[in-house]
Amino acid sequence: MNPIPAREHPGMHTALQKSNEPFVQVTEESGLKIRMQYPLLGMQNAENRCFVRKTVFEKLLLAQSFLPDGYSLCIWDAWRPFSLQNELYETYKADILKTFSLENASEEEQEAVLTKFVAPPIADPLVPPLHATGGAVDVTILDNNGNELRMGTAFDAFSDKTQTDYFETHNESEEIRNNRRLLYHCMTKAGFESLPSEWWHYDYGNRFWGYFNNCPAVYEGIFTRDKINLL
Repeated sequence: MNPIPAREHPGMHTALQKSNEPFVQVTEESGLKIRMQYPLLGMQNAENRCFVRKTVFEKLLLAQSFLPDGYSLCIWDAWRPFSLQNELYETYKADILKTFSLENASEEEQEAVLTKFVAPPIADPLVPPLHATGGAVDVTILDNNGNELRMGTAFDAFSDKTQTDYFETHNESEEIRNNRRLLYHCMTKAGFESLPSEWWHYDYGNRFWGYFNNCPAVYEGIFTRDKINLL
């Protein structure tokens, strides 16, 4: 497999060509595996169900078709209510700043690192947190025994090793490097964009996807469950 290319973290992208595309509730009947992480981590505002936009669902199925026989995609997180995004930001902020020794840094320096790991809870549907759009998914791969492939870090770890291409430039594990390549290539071949700072995070139709494709985003933020238009 080809190496994962190095890319800079995407900048702000505000162009939006609004789409009213409905959401789909993803279940394991689809063949995709669901292990929503935030209920397991005890977040008070966690969503137990897995919601994504219709096209995102179709592209996840396509991505899974590119995996070896018996392997499957496993979804860790998808659409998030705004209340969960706010909870994550407040919960993780201090840990991220401490990990990168930024407690006394300027607000600008802090935000530059924070946004690589947890989007600020901006209550604007035109520039929303990525997961509020239904166009962002956190995924990994399960082998034919249902075990997660080794990817080098846990979900929502805060370190340089979460950088998607980290094992391309650090010769620590050929197995992990190849596992990340497998995930990267099956997802990008299906039309997703990879977030450079988190190996598990992929985007379609939202503002980071628009940034990398130099086109308007198509999904605005949907902040509460009652506003989701299910197919």
